[in-house]
Amino acid sequence: MSKPRVVITGMGTVNPCGLDVESTWDNVVNGRSGVGPITLFDPAPLNVKIAGEVKDFDPSQYMEGKEARRRDRFAQFGIAAAAQAVKHAHLTPDESNADEIGVMLGTAVGGLQSFFDCVDTYLHQGPRRMNPFTMTMLIADSTSAQVAIMLGARGPNVAPVSACAAGADAVGLAYETILRGNARAMICGASEATVTPVGIASFDRLGAMTRESDNPTRASRPFSGDRCGLVMSEGAGVLVLESLESALARGAEPLAEIVGYGCTCDAFHISAPLESGAGAAKAMAMALRHAGLQPEDVDHINAHGTATDLNDPMETRAIKTVFGERAYKIPISGTKSMTGHIMGATGALEVILCVQTIRAGKVPPTINLNTPDPQCDLDYVPHVARNVPVRVAMTNAFGFGGHNAVLVIQRYEE
Repeated sequence: MSKPRVVITGMGTVNPCGLDVESTWDNVVNGRSGVGPITLFDPAPLNVKIAGEVKDFDPSQYMEGKEARRRDRFAQFGIAAAAQAVKHAHLTPDESNADEIGVMLGTAVGGLQSFFDCVDTYLHQGPRRMNPFTMTMLIADSTSAQVAIMLGARGPNVAPVSACAAGADAVGLAYETILRGNARAMICGASEATVTPVGIASFDRLGAMTRESDNPTRASRPFSGDRCGLVMSEGAGVLVLESLESALARGAEPLAEIVGYGCTCDAFHISAPLESGAGAAKAMAMALRHAGLQPEDVDHINAHGTATDLNDPMETRAIKTVFGERAYKIPISGTKSMTGHIMGATGALEVILCVQTIRAGKVPPTINLNTPDPQCDLDYVPHVARNVPVRVAMTNAFGFGGHNAVLVIQRYEE
């Protein structure tokens, strides 16, 4: 018996490159960076002065002002992206289907600014002055719960927390939930808002971030020999997944098909990846195996590509392990060169970019790739997008703690 087919019928995002899918794709495929000087707070005390901020975001377009004030910025982003995705899919939960529509929206950190604010209030004003909504603003499942409440979606509801793999894991676990028959549709992805003083300072202390600030749009340089660390960003990416049967029954347009998911752990270090890339390679091979595909079937890879000295060579080794000599023939995009690293939400956004790549037949560039690195010698599509007919795309997401999540997306064919 063949397994059910799971298709994508809706997508939504807010991120440094755009406030919706269309503007994001236009900027990414044309190599425009969303990185700039930090404006959300005064970065003077910090070593890091740049980030990928979501610009001109107005939460009142998606929720009332009172509700916005009761939600952390990461939840505001997730709710906005979910609203876009559901609208795009023309999906309306009601009494006939609400029990079969689930929500799976993850995060790496959750309400970081809300947590900082609550501690500051407790220390300087006392517990009686704390915001009564503090706990619901900072917990990791805030977005997933709020979206379910907003839509009346009563199906499975989980908030995956797997560091920078959270968004990809959310999509993969939602895919598996539909395969098991536990839902007919899942609203899935992740949101993040770590561009805060504590967020920036914490990652800087780890030595993972670039301190360059003179030319922000050039600061994120995945796979380049002169890379100098990641650029932290904020935002959300959300997709609507459905069983093909459900989508066709209600006349929805399948945008692409999820066909494979791989999930492993390095079990090696709390922040560093396994240098050999063995764990990442196993996740890629698992995703291909579940998809019933061979390495030669993959036409494009959207890489994790954080522009750090540990990640980029590791990912390159992992790709070579899985694809052998074919690795040199696959166009690979490092889209964090434009979006920055949106932590847990990046994996979900990069699924959206894979769908757009498949539909447009155009592979996004890796900008700022000016200096060859002998350790990173694959085809990273430098500087300019490339016209490539893509039937099968793979996207990688790796996170602190050794989390590895890989998804395979395929062009929808009847």
